Amino acid sequence: MGKTMTVDEVVGRLSSGMTVGIGGWGSRRKPMALVRALLRSEITDLTVISYGGPDVGLLAAAGRIRRLVAPFATLDSIPLEPHFRAARERGAFALTELDEAMFMWGLHAAANRLPFLPVRAGLGSDVMRVNPELRTVTSPYADGEEFVAVPALRMDAALVHLNRADRLGNAQYLGPDPYFDDLFCEAADTAYVSCERIVESFGPDTVPQTLLVSRHSVTGVVETPNGAHFTSCVPDHDRDEPFQQLYATSPWPEFAARFLSGKSEDDYQAAVRAWREEQQK
Repeated sequence: MGKTMTVDEVVGRLSSGMTVGIGGWGSRRKPMALVRALLRSEITDLTVISYGGPDVGLLAAAGRIRRLVAPFATLDSIPLEPHFRAARERGAFALTELDEAMFMWGLHAAANRLPFLPVRAGLGSDVMRVNPELRTVTSPYADGEEFVAVPALRMDAALVHLNRADRLGNAQYLGPDPYFDDLFCEAADTAYVSCERIVESFGPDTVPQTLLVSRHSVTGVVETPNGAHFTSCVPDHDRDEPFQQLYATSPWPEFAARFLSGKSEDDYQAAVRAWREEQQK
């Protein structure tokens, strides 16, 4: 068995009020099956840490986020995530918006169990003004340079999606970009990897650099074919642009009723297939 779990077993390990990190980037390789499982639960009042995409949009529209920590929330081909925007404009949650480099160093700090890391990014910008809780530090050496002290982005749980994983928790990306999924796993107390396919082992021909996530940082592994939908997970599948457009332009109650009201991930995938068949008529 190893560390294999179902999406519902993963969500059963989570609870309201947690700080949850979500891997991927924008509308790319997001653990959407796990996010949809979260939506089927009663879990709420979350602090979400993410390079935001539709994961943030879904949770924000459903009222599950208390605070979001992110450098952006985008659908890539659609610059600003519309359901995130609508929820933010009505004041549905608090927002800590960091520069991308600051966010990355916050992950590094948490992964290395440091309280903060110094970074030049953010100095002289409005990031400091809109985040008055941020502090600066002065180098103890002769240069005396001032830095932003980016706080560690510690998490109770991390959710990431990769192309392949074994039953022990080693996980592989096959696309062009690792994003920062390994840092999310290292920065969290528990980490759950969903994947397109579980493999029995990684053979000697495996390129070591593609084994992004190591088993020592993984709590559970879930096989979720097409589980990143509608985000991309290349080379397994591209982003479903027509469906993303539907998501972006549909009123939230209408989208949620049609695609998110089922009792399982299978129900979601079936609803997507039915919609696609309608488009082909």
